[in-house]
Amino acid sequence: MAKVETLGLVLHPTRDVTSVVSAVLGWSADHGVAVRVGAADADRAAGARAVPEDELAGSDAILSIGGDGTMLGALRLVSDDPRPVLGVNMGKLGFLVEIEPPELVTALDRLAAGDVTLEHHSCLRVTSGDSSRMAFNDLALSRRPGDGTVNAILTIDDQQYGYFRADAVIMATATGSTAHSYSAGGPLLSPVTDAVVITPVAPMSGISRPLVLGAGERVEFSLLSDVGRPVIEADGQVLGELEPGRTVRAELRRDAGLVVRLDVRRHRQRSQAKLSLLDLPLLPDQLRELLPPQVRDQLARRESP
Repeated sequence: MAKVETLGLVLHPTRDVTSVVSAVLGWSADHGVAVRVGAADADRAAGARAVPEDELAGSDAILSIGGDGTMLGALRLVSDDPRPVLGVNMGKLGFLVEIEPPELVTALDRLAAGDVTLEHHSCLRVTSGDSSRMAFNDLALSRRPGDGTVNAILTIDDQQYGYFRADAVIMATATGSTAHSYSAGGPLLSPVTDAVVITPVAPMSGISRPLVLGAGERVEFSLLSDVGRPVIEADGQVLGELEPGRTVRAELRRDAGLVVRLDVRRHRQRSQAKLSLLDLPLLPDQLRELLPPQVRDQLARRESP
């Protein structure tokens, strides 16, 4: 990968990222790396140069400080001209992000030295009317409470395949197969799989099981004219409502994102463990009881004010 002379920061919108930003600025001063931040976050990263979004996207590498949502936003930011994105976990689960704050300086040293693996990620280009949006996890058409089900015809490569009548329809990338699609009963796709999965949520009739499609297949969801106005979401962000009769198109775009990995095997092992924990019918406090007493005591001391 190219030499890192500029580092762009993408920050979680509400979490306190002060300590992590300070560590980044300290490291950058020692290594001659210029740090940039979006103008909207300038007051949360004093010492970094506030720049417009297009200049932030032109940084040699991007550091995402937050959870998976922040990481997805960073990937969308540079999807037109992919740059390496390194994620620092300030969230709860973090399937995309790899490192924790104590590992930050070591990770930045390795990033600067090029001693990392760049993991290529695909995204969905979602088009409705004249608007277009990238989604690295998933596209969802979701019913509004009291406004009827999502009734949509599925067309694949210009051939009608069937129809959905469900509370929601989710189309996910391989990366996004661990998110909402998985919680709705969809299959897990290997991150190296060149495919997408379409999963209906609470289907009432029509297509009732998940579909796995090839990367090159063009997908359209055409709303029937006598139904309500479902909400369209991309990576969990609401883009608006769809009027009856409208069509949403989605196509997989390969190699739209570059995720920095320090240890690919360890990251996958952690992700597998997190998925297993999600399937356990226990609350976080109940899971603590499964830990050895000394570990519970360490956690309690760390979390005490």
